[in-house]
This record gives sequence, C-alpha cells and structure tokens, in this order.
Amino acid sequence: MNLRFRVFLAVVVALVIDSVTPSAEAGNAPPPQEPPAAAEKNPPGDIPDSQVFVEYRSPLGFGVKVPEGWARTDRSDGARFIDKYDSVDISVIDATAAPTAASAAKNEAARLLPTGRAVNITSVKDVTTPSGLAVLIRYTSNSDPNPVTSKQIRLENDRYLFFKAGRLAALDFSAPLGADNVDQWQLMERSFHWN
Repeated sequence: MNLRFRVFLAVVVALVIDSVTPSAEAGNAPPPQEPPAAAEKNPPGDIPDSQVFVEYRSPLGFGVKVPEGWARTDRSDGARFIDKYDSVDISVIDATAAPTAASAAKNEAARLLPTGRAVNITSVKDVTTPSGLAVLIRYTSNSDPNPVTSKQIRLENDRYLFFKAGRLAALDFSAPLGADNVDQWQLMERSFHWN
C-alpha cells in the first residue's frame, strides 16, 4: 500500500471509531428521540361502519363496548383489544382524586412524552361523557416497529381518563393517523361505565 492510501485509511478508521465510541462528556445521556414517522397517504385502519360491537365486562369493575373479533389480551390492570394497527386499551389504577385537564397535562400527559414513541400532545381537555366528567388527551405517536419490516407508521391516539371512588380508568384508542374512526371511537367512549 502506498503512503497516501495508508494515511487516508487511518483517518477513516479514526473517524469511524470516534463516531461509535461514546464520549466521556456524554455520560449516561439518553438516546436521541426518534423522529415522527410520516403519515400514510391512504392509511389502513378504518373500522368498518358494519363493525359489530360487544360488551366487555371487566372483573375490575367497568364495562365498555369493543369491536367483536379483535384479539384480546387480559392483564391484571385491564385488557387490550387489537386489530392490525388499531387498538383499544383499558387500564385501571388506584387514584386519590379525579383528574382535571390541568392536572392531567402535568401528570398523565407529561408521562407520555418520555415513555411513548415520538409523542406529540395536541390537546388536553375536560369532557362530559354519559358516565360523568372525564379528561381527554389527544396525541400522535409512532407505532412499534413491525417485527418483520421494522416499518413504523404514525398513529393518532385518544386517551380518556375516568375516575370513580378511588379508581382511575384510562381508555385508550389508537389508529393510523387519518383513519376515519370518529364515530366508532365515540360509540366506545360513550359506552364506558363503572359497574
């Protein structure tokens, strides 16, 4: 090898090593936030108008209508129903007081930012539902990477917070950004009730 090529190779190797070796100044800095995935042009995930909904009664003391036929995963704190990129998730925890839009913005919404994928909160507001006052947090986020293709899509999410007698239920809807699920999400949100 000639001298010029050896010098060039040494510089390239040094740059590569420097780019993958964490600097002492960085310490334990968290990894950079992942960028938002691009919205799909024709997003999958519209719940059909002909979808049948069935009552789900939880041993945790609530009921809600969910799409019939979606895969269900039971957890100790609730349940999750999924179909492709669409999901309905319900969890219940103990709480000392009913949330307000102001308290939810400081607490529940703030916790979404570091724990979610490229989360962007669009609104936090108090709403009235058939089961009483609730808080609605609207946000966008990335999906988990597809296990085969690693592809992510941009999701829109609605999180309703319902409180009763020391219990806080979070009812989460998620679908590809731009999917037309307004009526179906409203049907499910309005069906939520404490037993």
